[in-house]
Parts: sequence; structure tokens; C-alpha cells
Amino acid sequence: MRLLIMLALLSGFVAAQEATKPDSTPALAPAASHVAADEVTIPEGTRIPVMLKNAISTKSSRVGDPIYAQSTFPVVVNDHILVPAGTYVQGKISQIKPAGRLKGRAEVLVHFTTLIYPSGYTVILPGAIEDAPGVDKSHVKDKEGTIQGDSDKAKTAATIAGPAAEGGLIGAVTHGGEGALLGAGIGGAVGTAIAALSHGNEVRMAPGTTLEVVLQRDVPVDEHRIRARPFDRDRD
Repeated sequence: MRLLIMLALLSGFVAAQEATKPDSTPALAPAASHVAADEVTIPEGTRIPVMLKNAISTKSSRVGDPIYAQSTFPVVVNDHILVPAGTYVQGKISQIKPAGRLKGRAEVLVHFTTLIYPSGYTVILPGAIEDAPGVDKSHVKDKEGTIQGDSDKAKTAATIAGPAAEGGLIGAVTHGGEGALLGAGIGGAVGTAIAALSHGNEVRMAPGTTLEVVLQRDVPVDEHRIRARPFDRDRD
């Protein structure tokens, strides 16, 4: 009888010890934060229409000068507005070349570097100019976004040909056929000298000029911070 009681007490003691052992089951990882859940991507190749806020000129601007612009239309990705109209776009002039005499076209290369949302949220932006519909007598010549002034060959030819024709006419009247040749040669030389002193088309972009910026790689953004109002920034 005593043996049975002792066995029962021992079994109870062992059960109590097992119950007090610490739980070795690994804890579950905490749920992802709202920042990770709200992170979305503006994909490479997305186009952002913008309007310049300051002027650019191949005649007066310099490498390193800042560029300020503002988006003019919302950019939508998967039914979400990721770049609202009115978002500020900042950049700088990377290369610039004024127009040369007789040959050498004006060129300017702009790189956009930053998106500044109305909420104050700022994102690094790798952007280049894709199209420049608002720039007169110019075109985008390469994938880097270099804007190049159009050729001025017709104007240069007219500058040379006009004095040549006038000189030939005057020579013919005063000295006949031989005088016409001499007059044309002198007139052509005068026209060439005038053309040499003039420059080709400069690239000029006034405030309000429309451009199209294209992303050169994916840009991750926090959708929650895009939507936030300015006075909510301190709460994030």
C-alpha cells in the first residue's frame, strides 16, 4: 500500500515538473510594417510630362545650372496615381554647347534627379528627356536626352547665294559677261564672310516649355507618403 502511495506522489511530482518547463516553440515573426506594405514601384520607361519653371539657353546657361519643372498630368501605374499633377521635378544641366559658326549645332543635356511630392516626400529620380515638343528648331538626338538645335544650312546657303547673285547682276550691267563672273565671285565671298560671322540655331527653352521625362530605371516609392498631407509628415 505504501509503495502505491509513493508511486502516485512521484508521478504527480514529475507531471508538475513537465508543466513548469519553458515553452521552446519559436515565436512567430512580427507582421510586416505598413511602410513595406505601401512600397510600390514606378517602372523604368515611365514617362512624366513636365513644364519648365526656369529658362535654359545654350547661349547663356552653364554646366551645373539647376533645372526646375513641374508635372502637368498624373502618372498612373496599376490604377494608382504614383506621380500626381503638380509634383516638382528637379535636375541640372550636364552638358552644353553653343551653336558654332557655319557648322556645329547647339546642344544641351539635362538630367533630372529628384521628385518632390506635394506632401513634401522626396524621391531620387533617374530621369532623362524623352521628347521636347515645346522646343522650337530643336530635337532630341539620342537616348541620353540631348536636345540639339536644327541645322541652319538653308539660311547659310541663302546668306551666301544672295550677295553672289546681286554681285553677278551688277557685274553684268557694268562689264558684261566677264563682269558678271567677277561680280558673282566677289558677292559670294561677301556672303561667305557674313555667314561666317553668324551662328546657327541656339537651343532656347523659356519658362512654360513642355518636355517629357522618361525614367532610366525602376523607382521605389512609399504610396502612404505620396498621399500624406504636408502636416502629416511628422507623424510618419
